Amino acid sequence: MGILIWLIVGGVCGWLASMVMRTDAQQGVFLNIIVGIVGAAIAGYLLGGAASLNNGITVQSFLYSLIGAVVLLAIVNLVRRGSVR
Repeated sequence: MGILIWLIVGGVCGWLASMVMRTDAQQGVFLNIIVGIVGAAIAGYLLGGAASLNNGITVQSFLYSLIGAVVLLAIVNLVRRGSVR
């Protein structure tokens, strides 16, 4: 059940990150989920707030996930186009 919750939260964070970066029309739901999950994992590792799949979702872990997804999306945009929006 924990993995399903993390997939949903990752999708929401990826979608919110794409809205912040104004790239929502360029990518689909699948890429939003991937960016959200990978961004959450990277941010959790770097910021020291990495939560296991068995722990609940907190506001702090959600914000870390969102920050990680925004940064990862900015890096992806930089590689794709050569500029960040």
